[in-house]
Amino acid sequence: MPQESVTVLELSSEETRRLKPGVNLISRSPDERFIIFKKTNDKVNSESFRACRNTCKHQGGIFVRDIEDLNSDVVSCTKHGWLLDCSNMLYVNPPKSFKQDEILPEIDEEGCLKLIELNPPRPWTCAVRDRRPILQGEVKFTYFSHACVEIKLGDVIMFTDPWLTGPSFARGWWLLHEPPSDWLDRLAKADLVYISHLHSDHLNYPTLQMLQAKNPNVPFYVGNTNPPVFSKMKQNGVHMNNINVLNFGVWKEINSDLRIMILMDGVHPEIDTCIIIDYKGHLILNLVDCSNPNNGNLPRDVDVLLSDFAGGASGFPVVFYGGRYTEKWKASYVKSERRKLMYHTSRVVRQVNPAVYCPFAGYFIEAHPSDRYIKETNLKNDPKALNKLINKLVPNVRTWTPLPGATLDLGKICKNPKDPCAIQDPPIGRKILKDEWDFDRYLEPINACVDDVIFSYPEWIEFYYKWCNFRNYNLVLRMIETDDDFEPIEGGYDYLVDFSGEEPSFPEERPSREHSYVEVKNRISVHRQTIKEGNYWDDLYLGFNNRISRSPDTFHFQFWNHMQIVLPLDPPDWQSFLQQQKAKNAKTRDVWKLTDWTVKKETSPGDKNLLKNQRRNSNGPLRLLPVLAGAVVFLLVLYVWQNECCLWGRYVQYKGNLNLF
Repeated sequence: MPQESVTVLELSSEETRRLKPGVNLISRSPDERFIIFKKTNDKVNSESFRACRNTCKHQGGIFVRDIEDLNSDVVSCTKHGWLLDCSNMLYVNPPKSFKQDEILPEIDEEGCLKLIELNPPRPWTCAVRDRRPILQGEVKFTYFSHACVEIKLGDVIMFTDPWLTGPSFARGWWLLHEPPSDWLDRLAKADLVYISHLHSDHLNYPTLQMLQAKNPNVPFYVGNTNPPVFSKMKQNGVHMNNINVLNFGVWKEINSDLRIMILMDGVHPEIDTCIIIDYKGHLILNLVDCSNPNNGNLPRDVDVLLSDFAGGASGFPVVFYGGRYTEKWKASYVKSERRKLMYHTSRVVRQVNPAVYCPFAGYFIEAHPSDRYIKETNLKNDPKALNKLINKLVPNVRTWTPLPGATLDLGKICKNPKDPCAIQDPPIGRKILKDEWDFDRYLEPINACVDDVIFSYPEWIEFYYKWCNFRNYNLVLRMIETDDDFEPIEGGYDYLVDFSGEEPSFPEERPSREHSYVEVKNRISVHRQTIKEGNYWDDLYLGFNNRISRSPDTFHFQFWNHMQIVLPLDPPDWQSFLQQQKAKNAKTRDVWKLTDWTVKKETSPGDKNLLKNQRRNSNGPLRLLPVLAGAVVFLLVLYVWQNECCLWGRYVQYKGNLNLF
């Protein structure tokens, strides 16, 4: 039976507003009894609540409140008096015994509270296998980069999330580590490649383009997400022949010793996944980027646990400006979020209790010179500091801070968890950190989009946003095309989109009615590539390629969710658009204009590349002027030289004649 995400309770905005701080007991029917605990914070969002089914773990009794202490966070089971502290979902009687299974609370933009449950909650418990002995070298991990690990599982070679070359999120993220030099040959021989989700630091098209040329038949395994993991494969120039989509919560048999199960994330079930690998009864749990994997229901006592650790994988708050977004506020927020992630990860490790924990999926850097501000502001957790914290809190768990080429032998760990030879550092002399990224190679196709003929017709704006199909939402969006430093470009587009109607409208000024307003400054190259290819807006937002201001300062979940997840799978039909414009003799304009900012000394490398690309690809007779001028100069020099030679010859002949006398 495939695992599903199910809404088990939905309260109206009025019902949600009436929930009191502390314990709320909700009963709709004998099968619909819930406990909702509301925290006493002022701002109400999904984090304001905890929820569970009103069913005791012992023998299924119902919890009731203590009539002598109605303000208590503790409820009592009517069968045997077991006590549950709803503030942390831990049983206090019997003490230190169980934790209540929680249901995910979600608040939508209308203020309605939904409780979401995964069903079945623990699908890996079906057909449990006994652990069998494994030999040294039989199960071996080799770290490559970021979230990419090669795992030898008997005779099977498995890779996870291969990002091994080029950038991700257009030009925003670059690899911190230098992968082993033979990565392409090894990846091309893989028997199984797991892609957790469609973000480009996991589904990395520069890597897959190279793999496609080497071996397009490598088997890929992905979860049954919506949108599909490979939904934008065509427009990114990749075609892989062997993509296997697995239902959630169902074991996939690879061979008699090996099976895998993909699970969904409780917070982002539409895109994020994690995976359980079962080899001879030994479990490997890879949580990747999941914020609440499997709604917090995870297997215990696994052999190896891998998860993200770094933070800094969002445009918030570093790309925001105005209002509260001062440098001091940003620094305080980033520090607080990093600390929260550290302790959240340590709690997950304690819950899962693995033999070995490895922090990965966070080794990226904002390497391009134009992103120096982001690099200095968007600080990340130190994996060594996290492992030190885990060693203190859970001393029985062995930690591994991986470096490219380092290995872990699970067979040795099983024999002796403290075996110093179980973890091997990379060979001496191997390069660990990248110090060059070949920016020009990867920025050139992005910059080439600036000159596309599409953008010579201003009508592209209406065509594109109608294709997006976001509507009936009281939001006005202003989009401003800028250079790499987020300064406006003369001739760049600066436009408004009003999403309040059945179709978006494009006013010259902000409407007089009350409305939400978001202003976004976008690097022209990434903006136009996103538009042209119909890509999700992750390249703009997660790639730090825009700067955002909003009034009021509210997160518009419906808008961003649509632009980052719900966009149509097929790209805009630009060929049809161009035919329509030409048929009606639509007026064109310059795609952008060269101005003084493009040649000033402090121009960033990205802008210099953009300028070079513009000069090379400019249309019209002006492009021939340098060539014609050079030809004229050459002919003039040749003419003078020939005449000089002729005069010199006559002079020599004259002097010779004089010498005869």
